Amino acid sequence: MELVLQNLDFLLKGAYYTLLITMVSMFFGFILALILAFARLKGSLVVRNIAMFYVSVFRGTPILVQIFIIYYGLPDYGIRFGPLTAAILSLSLNIGAFLSETFRGAILSVSKGQTEAAMSLGLTSWQTTYKVILPQAARVAIPPMGNTFIGMLKETSLVSIVTVTELLRTAQLLIAQYYIAMPFYIAIAVMYWVMSLLFSYLLTRVEKKLSKAY
Repeated sequence: MELVLQNLDFLLKGAYYTLLITMVSMFFGFILALILAFARLKGSLVVRNIAMFYVSVFRGTPILVQIFIIYYGLPDYGIRFGPLTAAILSLSLNIGAFLSETFRGAILSVSKGQTEAAMSLGLTSWQTTYKVILPQAARVAIPPMGNTFIGMLKETSLVSIVTVTELLRTAQLLIAQYYIAMPFYIAIAVMYWVMSLLFSYLLTRVEKKLSKAY
């Protein structure tokens, strides 16, 4: 493990990029998921079908294939992205499809009586959604969203195939340098585990805070 300690700063840099990719992808995926969820719930027939098709494609194909298409396939048509951009774009599009189903289910779990009561008080459709439906839906969506978030944290290891120097890629570079594998693989496994525990703790705190009113 002496080699791990000697190269800890390099591994931590890889962990930083893993967290960066995860957070940015989650942010854009979250926004995309809300758009898809409302498109399926309140959109016209054409909009609903487009959203359903998108979700079906991205949930039904491996994320590794999606990364390959975006980074290696799109350049055939003159569309090029840098490794980091391609990684974030791939993960955002994928996580948006999965989260949209979580959000849609959470919104549907809110009783229709809540909407009727809000409308009877004079709230607009937007005010009803923002002030009544979404706060209650968020409480339901947090646990599955947390599982999806942690899953994506681990899936960032797949972006190493497009030469993004995240945590797994840093370990691979060190293994190629020292010709020894186990200490570095153990080190990054521990780092992924610690980050997962941290996110689980934070999401649990958020869930408890949202549940106080209930």
